[in-house]
Order: sequence, then structure tokens, then C-alpha cells
Amino acid sequence: MMAAAEDELLLPRLPELFETSKQLLEEVEVATEPTGSRMIQDKVFKGLDLLKKAAEMLAQLDLFSRNEDLEEIASTDLKYLMVPAFQGALTMKQVNPSKRLDHLQWAREHFLNYLTQCQYHHVAEFELPKTKNNPAENNTASSSMAYPSLIAMASQRQAKIERYKQKKEVEHRLSALKSAVESGHADDERVREYYLLHLRRWIGISLEEIESIDQEIKILKEKDSSKESSREQLSNRKIRNKRRKKMMSKHSTELGNGMTGRTPILGAMATDRTWVSRPTRWDCGGAPSSPPRKAVWSSPPWVPASAVYNKSKDA
Repeated sequence: MMAAAEDELLLPRLPELFETSKQLLEEVEVATEPTGSRMIQDKVFKGLDLLKKAAEMLAQLDLFSRNEDLEEIASTDLKYLMVPAFQGALTMKQVNPSKRLDHLQWAREHFLNYLTQCQYHHVAEFELPKTKNNPAENNTASSSMAYPSLIAMASQRQAKIERYKQKKEVEHRLSALKSAVESGHADDERVREYYLLHLRRWIGISLEEIESIDQEIKILKEKDSSKESSREQLSNRKIRNKRRKKMMSKHSTELGNGMTGRTPILGAMATDRTWVSRPTRWDCGGAPSSPPRKAVWSSPPWVPASAVYNKSKDA
């Protein structure tokens, strides 16, 4: 009884949360102010908070079962299937650069959740994007991106053209039904068609957003990898410079010690050297072939100067 009473209290609030968050999303999408402005970001945060509460209520009420066919869902309840798509759209509007990668991953998860629900209930025929948790799928996707074939590229281009045509047709039909449904003058059949068109419109939006998100995530990860590589190279360069300076300092110290050790020897060698006069033919009594001149000759470091002088006298 208490659970039923709580459900009755929750049910009236769910439409209000949905409509308010939908209005906030529309205001953000058509706003002329920069997305990073305080006013826009306040609407984004408020819308995300309301959608989170709406998603919690839907989970408590168990409004949609995976085994439930589309025809079994009430026409007025179909719109609540779009809650994850709205969450993804508003998450993409957050502008914190330091958390951009996290926002992209959360938005992708919301869009994928929406597409998965639509596929369970056979809202439309489409192929789910590849998940990020399957390594085999990731390798296949990487291979196909590395070596794209002309057929695959043509197929993707044709799929985008078809989605664009369907989007225009859906928007045209929605604009024709909008006034009647929102005024409450449309019958159940038109109400059902109106919300089914909205669901299909958001299927196309979600597929495009996931494709864009995957490309941006790849760019951000490559950028982070490049920054990490640059930091690692800078760190290695600093380590090498530090080691080089250390080796040069050690070499200079050893060289200084060696020169200090040789200084006494050089001093001793210098004391054994002296300036003497080289004997000439004039000194020996012979006729000089040229005018006498003095020559300076230094003894080797191991021969005393006195020995040289005595040797010249003997000669």
C-alpha cells in the first residue's frame, strides 16, 4: 500500500520534470549567447539534474520492459524513452576543458543507452554503433579506419544522405502535428505518431553525435599521448643533462687533482735547468768560420748543469 502511494506521488512529477528539461534543452539549442556563458551553463546543469531525477523515477516505476513490444507502451509514455537522448545532448553542452573527455564519454553512454532502448522496442531499423568494451570490435574498427575501402566510404556517405532526407521528412511532419498535439486537440493516433516521429528524429541525432564523439575522443587521446611523449622526452633530456654535468664535474675534479700532483715534479725539473754558454770554435783556439756568438743550451732535466760545464772545459 505504501509503495503504491509513493508511486502515485511520483507519477505527477514525472511529466513536469520531462517537460521542464525538454524546454531547457530547446532554449540552450536556440540561444544566441555563447555556450560557455553563465546563463547557458546554468540551464545545462539544471536540465541535467532534472533528467537525472526523471531517469531515477523511470527506473523505480519500471515503466519500460525490454520484453515489452512497442505497441504495448502507452502513447503518452513513449516520450519518456527520450530521457537518455536529452541527457546526452545536454552533456555535450558542458564546456569544462579539463573534463571534456569525460563529458564526451558520458554523452556517448547516454546516446548509446537511448539507441539500445529504441532497438529493443523496434522503434526503427538501424545498426548500433560499435561499443568501446569489445577489443575485437575495436581492432576491426581500427583496421577499417586505417585501410578504408571505397565501398565502405560510399556506403557511409549514402547512409548520411538517407539520414538527412529522413530527418527533413520527420521535421516537416512534426511541425504539422505539433500544434494539435500540444494544444490537446489531437486524437491518440496522432499523439502516438507525433512521439514516434520524435523518437526516430532522436535516433538520427544520436547516431550522428556518436560518430562525432568518437572522432573527437580519438583526437583528444592522440593529443594527450603526444603531450605525454613530449613530457617523457623532456624528462629524459633533463636526466641526460644531469648525468653529463655530473660526469664533467667528476672529470674536472680528477684532472685538477692530477695537475696538482704533477706540480712538485715540474718544480723539481725547473730547478735542474740553467742557462749556460755553448762552447764554440773560437773558445777552442780554432779559427772561427763565422763571428763568435753565444748559444743558449739547456741541459736535460736529468743532467746537472755543473756536469755540462765541466764537459765543455775538457773539450
